[in-house]
Amino acid sequence: MSSRRHSSEREQLDLFRALPGDLAPRDAQDLMAYPFFSLAKSKRLAPIDFKAGSIVIRVEAVPEHGMATIWDADVLIWAASQIVEARDAGLRPSRLMGATPYEILNFIGRGVSLRDYDRLKAALDRLQSTTVATSIRQPTERRMHRFSWINEWKEKADPHGRPLGLELIVPDWFYAAVLDDALVLTIDRAYFDLTGGLERWLYRLVRKHGGRQEFGWSFDFVHLHAKSGSLSPLKHFAYDLRDIVRRQALPGYRLTIEQPASGPERLSFAPTDPASFGAPRRRRPKTRAGDKL
Repeated sequence: MSSRRHSSEREQLDLFRALPGDLAPRDAQDLMAYPFFSLAKSKRLAPIDFKAGSIVIRVEAVPEHGMATIWDADVLIWAASQIVEARDAGLRPSRLMGATPYEILNFIGRGVSLRDYDRLKAALDRLQSTTVATSIRQPTERRMHRFSWINEWKEKADPHGRPLGLELIVPDWFYAAVLDDALVLTIDRAYFDLTGGLERWLYRLVRKHGGRQEFGWSFDFVHLHAKSGSLSPLKHFAYDLRDIVRRQALPGYRLTIEQPASGPERLSFAPTDPASFGAPRRRRPKTRAGDKL
């Protein structure tokens, strides 16, 4: 049944060949705001369960591959960038995408050795085998959309066995979000240089919430811990956050820690150059931005 479904899906989709050139990296805001990926380089099998208001997320892994990681999500950033670029150029993108491993690896700032190719294939396996159930963009909380980050992928070769690249199919849920202008943000290419899972996750959260907020945004540590989906205890998580603030590790943002007289520590962040996001300068808001999203 599964093979027939995939065959039918492939036959109904037009192949979109990856565009050449130095495209701007784009990320889907839903993936930036909520816990969808493992932040660890070691294999994670424990599911992610997240609930906030009407938002429900359940992410599950299989023992063979483990959960898709935040480094694996670079493939989705590549896909989102391709889809948006094609749409803006008046071309017709598709959920069925074709590219060479070199094109993907080069875009996400990786090497192009045989080992890097093997790591890319392992990432594609994790993206395909990880399952997600979420109420995001569904009519009611009880209506869940279930999908994998990649419906299928395969290597192509000519009749002589010479490689012709990869083909992959992204899910409807992701594709629809990317085609919506309001649900995609351009990210700093320096993001791909971030080596830690937590700082990568934090950059995406900060870019999503603090991008156009001249005077910044803030979250308390407890809220951040919940939104990260991290298996690390809150005490260790807080230590790692303080280290990121000490190093000022996130490109384009200034991080500070506030210690209110009552209540938990808060992480505050603001763009170092608000004008770079094309945002009009605004008066300081009377209320604090944060924690509600």
